[in-house]
Amino acid sequence: MSTPAPQEQPTPPLPPLPPLPDDGLERWRLILGAPAERHTGPLGATAAARDAALDWLYGRDPNQRDRGVRRARPDTREGGDGASVVTAVDWLDDIHRLFPKETIERLERDAVERYEIHEIVTDPTVLERVEPNQTLLRAVLRTKHLMNPEVRVLARRIVEAVVRQLLERLQPRVRRAFTGARSRRPSRLPLARDFDFKGTVQANLKHYQPAERRLLIEQPRFHARTHRQLERWQLVLLVDQSGSMVDSVIHSAVTAACLWGLPGLTTHLIAFDTEVVDLSGDVTDPVELLMGVQLGGGTDIARAVDFAAGLIDQPRRAIVAVISDFFEGGDAYRLVRTVRRLVEQGTTVLGLAALDQEANPVYDRELGLRLANAGAQVGAMTPGELADFVAERLGR
Repeated sequence: MSTPAPQEQPTPPLPPLPPLPDDGLERWRLILGAPAERHTGPLGATAAARDAALDWLYGRDPNQRDRGVRRARPDTREGGDGASVVTAVDWLDDIHRLFPKETIERLERDAVERYEIHEIVTDPTVLERVEPNQTLLRAVLRTKHLMNPEVRVLARRIVEAVVRQLLERLQPRVRRAFTGARSRRPSRLPLARDFDFKGTVQANLKHYQPAERRLLIEQPRFHARTHRQLERWQLVLLVDQSGSMVDSVIHSAVTAACLWGLPGLTTHLIAFDTEVVDLSGDVTDPVELLMGVQLGGGTDIARAVDFAAGLIDQPRRAIVAVISDFFEGGDAYRLVRTVRRLVEQGTTVLGLAALDQEANPVYDRELGLRLANAGAQVGAMTPGELADFVAERLGR
């Protein structure tokens, strides 16, 4: 009699995941998607609503679906008599109810920039509800050509709100930069900002009380302020308006508005792609300026710098700031040659690299090096740092 063959033993189940708090399990489930539900358990009502909102957006990504991270769900919402299509308005309402502010801004940015859900900024119903922020401002500037007059009026609300926020942040720094530097001369005007600590200590050492280790102040000292000599200075801001430069266009418009009208300083704002447009006449209204900018197209930096050179009256009292990613579509040799000529005649030339969303400089480093070798100062500056630089130059 033959011995029966041993039967194959079933594969033991995978050990359970270590216990986590309920909110920890739900977070892992939201991160990993529906395939993780057999380990994490079903979601609660609030977490399920968050998951549906995430799937409405990220379920569009075929790469995530292929990896099993997220599965596409039909864009439906359970209604009274049946399902109805989930619109961008519904989705915005959901994410503002379900997520913290930082997450909302990230979701809105991905919706308009990664998945190009244009109705978020072209649907009047959405624009009436959306909370203005810089992500939506960028989206408005990129899609305003798709808007009818009614929608442009609503979109302008976003532009006005964000520009107002940026102006409120930058204007105090510009005012501080241009109020004047403290000099070595004493002042009789007792202002806290001009308090001379070292001079006060020296003038009152005779009143020091060693037993109590205390210095009595009878004669406080204060610095005087010099006055900035701003006569006959020019600042020419050349802003690349190619599609990748939208943040730089926004901040340049706001910076120019803050600098406009300072005594003795003439500010020019020039936008360029393959064409050059002088926007200086609109600097006092940055909202109107931004609504008129046409983003996209190629880049001819050499042509723009040639245009700036033609605006300069006194080379030694002029600053030309080129704000670009320096991926030149025109004649790079002509660009370097013009920059060298400007520097040799005494003009300060700044090459300001574009900044990404994490404020890291993004630019063609090879061309940047060539411009630096020609005498330009190449780097990256925030709008506030640019204002400080201009103020320091004009105060010499």
